Amino acid sequence: MKSYKDLDIYKRAFDVSLKIHQMSFQLPKFEQYEVGSQIRRSSKSISSNIVEGFGRRNYKQEFIKFLIYALSSCDETRNHIEILHQTGSLKDQKLYEEIMNELEILGKMLTRFIQSVRTMHKPSRI
Repeated sequence: MKSYKDLDIYKRAFDVSLKIHQMSFQLPKFEQYEVGSQIRRSSKSISSNIVEGFGRRNYKQEFIKFLIYALSSCDETRNHIEILHQTGSLKDQKLYEEIMNELEILGKMLTRFIQSVRTMHKPSRI
């Protein structure tokens, strides 16, 4: 594996952040600047932390730390989506279900990836 771009988990995180970015501009105006801005940041943080962890993969604990940050950002993003849906700001039921499903799958992938790094990771030589 030469690049973080080779990771399926990165690709999924990147794709869901693009979907959330677009969705955030469909929110009511009063939500676009407050929650919209926060959800854009939290969703982009998932892939960003995967990238940063991958860059530190020679240091197992650093790698794990950033993957845990990515998982935390995934959970934060799920919470924002749920609140937007429950308050009626995210009215598109199909989009809500798609995003929540993607985030659930991503969270499971991150959890498995963290477990894998904990048990099987061998730092590569520089």
